[in-house]
Amino acid sequence: MKPVDIVKWIATAVQLVGYGLTGMNIVPWNVFAFFIGIGLWMAVGVMWKDRAIIVVHVGAFLSLLTGYLSA
Repeated sequence: MKPVDIVKWIATAVQLVGYGLTGMNIVPWNVFAFFIGIGLWMAVGVMWKDRAIIVVHVGAFLSLLTGYLSA
């Protein structure tokens, strides 16, 4: 397995944990999980040189950060 595949699967698992925590209304841990997952997926985008993945996760990060700070 390539390093990018390992990061991709860890990012996916962390994002799923974030969704589960959100479903159980466990805050702010859900937000922290999403921040970690977003960061890992942005790293995957950089490793793949895939601007679409990078852009969507920068947007997700900014949206999540704005919401977290305004709460």
